[in-house]
Amino acid sequence: MKEITPKELKEKLDAGETIQIIDIRENYEVDSGNIGGDHIRMAEVMDHCDKIRKDCMVVIHCRSGARATAMVHALETDKGFENVYHLEGGIAAWALDIDPKIIVY
Repeated sequence: MKEITPKELKEKLDAGETIQIIDIRENYEVDSGNIGGDHIRMAEVMDHCDKIRKDCMVVIHCRSGARATAMVHALETDKGFENVYHLEGGIAAWALDIDPKIIVY
C-alpha cells in the first residue's frame, strides 16, 4: 500500500504536481479545517469511483490515517486503482507538520 507523508505531499504541491486530494471524513470533521481537494465521505467513495482520477496521483486522507488506509486498500483490491496513496497520519499530521491553524480534534 502506498503512503505519502505530509511533508512529501506539501513538496509535491509546492512543485506544482497534479495531485487529486480526497478528504473522506464526515461533514462535521471537515468543518475543523481541510487541506483542499474533494470531499467524498468514506461511506460514499466506492459508489463514486468515477470522481477519482486515474491520470495522476490521488491522495486520500482522514483524521489520523486509519480510515484512509482502509479506503486505499479497498480501492486497490476491489476497484483496481494503482495511483492511490493515503496521507500518513491524516490531517492531524498535516496540522502538526504543515499547518498548525487546522484544529486537531
